Amino acid sequence: MTNPTEIIPGVIFYAYLSTKRKERVGFMLHNTLVLQVSGLFTLETADQKISMKRGEMLLIGKNQLGQITKTPLPDEDYETIVISLQEDLLRKIALEEQIEIHQKYSGPPNILIPGNDFLQGYFQSIIPYVRNPSARLTDAMGILKVNEGVKLLLHTMPELKAFLFDFSEPYKIDLEKFMLSNFHFNVPVEKFAQLTGRSLAGFKRDFQKTFGMAPRHWLQEKRLTEARHLIENRHKKASAIYLDLGFESLSHFSYSFKKRFGKAPTDGLSESGRASI
Repeated sequence: MTNPTEIIPGVIFYAYLSTKRKERVGFMLHNTLVLQVSGLFTLETADQKISMKRGEMLLIGKNQLGQITKTPLPDEDYETIVISLQEDLLRKIALEEQIEIHQKYSGPPNILIPGNDFLQGYFQSIIPYVRNPSARLTDAMGILKVNEGVKLLLHTMPELKAFLFDFSEPYKIDLEKFMLSNFHFNVPVEKFAQLTGRSLAGFKRDFQKTFGMAPRHWLQEKRLTEARHLIENRHKKASAIYLDLGFESLSHFSYSFKKRFGKAPTDGLSESGRASI
């Protein structure tokens, strides 16, 4: 998320908005627990789209690419509390509780958590620190709160053990399938390599074999071809799609589009642009 208030730096966050905002989150490194205090939260990844309103909770899996949309509702601003369940802390809990996982987690990467009094009470105990930022939660107290949250999650859903305590490295996955589903995320090639379970050199080598070109060239071509399709066939405006296709600015997108197809995205496509695809 972009510039939330940090209740505990790097661990517990609070976000507030009165106007809608879509955020290109990119890479989500850690498992993350989210409580929606008010408004609408939507997470969209290559495989899932999940929305939640006031009082609902979501557990987001680590090592994912995704986009979050934050939407205030009528007479209700957007507020959320986000807790980062970092791996070093989870490893300590696994040691303390003698938790062992004997197989890799294979379920959905993002899970809506059923409401219950224990977890609702847990989040209510954090809200006073949100409302009174001068009464700062100390680092030690913050770590205790995160520990409490993990244990309440396990109490509510014991099957989450494999989800939370899977410390294995990403295995080597189908590169073609992954890239076709995630090309629109604006992350470095090094991150794509990590998420497919490859070294950077191995990723580039496998990518060349699969697609017949270097990753950066393919990503540019794929994003621009998708943009052409959306503008020509879906009648989308350039300003509405450039972020969703991994471009950092509208000017960069327009320049790249014109260079590739011969006309600016606002002008339609020339016959030469069509023929060159």
